[in-house]
Amino acid sequence: MNLKRFPSQGGRLPLLYIGLAGLAAGFAIMNFGKSVLLENTGLLDEYTLYQMKYMTVDSSALFVFVLKKRLGSVLGLTVLSTTYLGLAVCGGAMFWYGLSGGSFLAALAIRYGLKGLLFAGASLFPQYLLYVPAMVALIKWCETLNRNIYFDRYTALEERKIFKPGQLVRFVVICGTILAGCCLESFCNPYILLALLKIF
Repeated sequence: MNLKRFPSQGGRLPLLYIGLAGLAAGFAIMNFGKSVLLENTGLLDEYTLYQMKYMTVDSSALFVFVLKKRLGSVLGLTVLSTTYLGLAVCGGAMFWYGLSGGSFLAALAIRYGLKGLLFAGASLFPQYLLYVPAMVALIKWCETLNRNIYFDRYTALEERKIFKPGQLVRFVVICGTILAGCCLESFCNPYILLALLKIF
């Protein structure tokens, strides 16, 4: 007997609004808590940037570190998305990325004004041109995976497919994009950042 399909594609997470809410929260937290978060911690202060100006970069070692960190995030998000709380994890991840970005930008803007925003852009370029769309695509992919697991259980067994056609290919493309971002972050970005710090 065929079971009525549960609407697995309805009510998608509003990822854009969740990310913007996180961004706004990051700005608000940093502005209201700047006396504690900035003045008492030395976060991104002039001394830190001065030390960075004269650092040497081992791009190969940095690549290994960055790769472990990024792929660890991918693996963690993917595994957690298969749990019952997977949709909350996806929404929480999007909010966290927005919160982190908002806090970072606000901290630099408060300390250095427009120069701080220029520094922020340099520190994120060019790897985040790949990271941002890749992570948004990953969160959407994880949301779809969670819905396939928990919503499609109401579908007849012979019709169930956790991995729909093309999903595995999309995941490989996402991982490849993040890998390319790791290469840019390790072998390209440090030299852009160091060049800017010399005139900062």
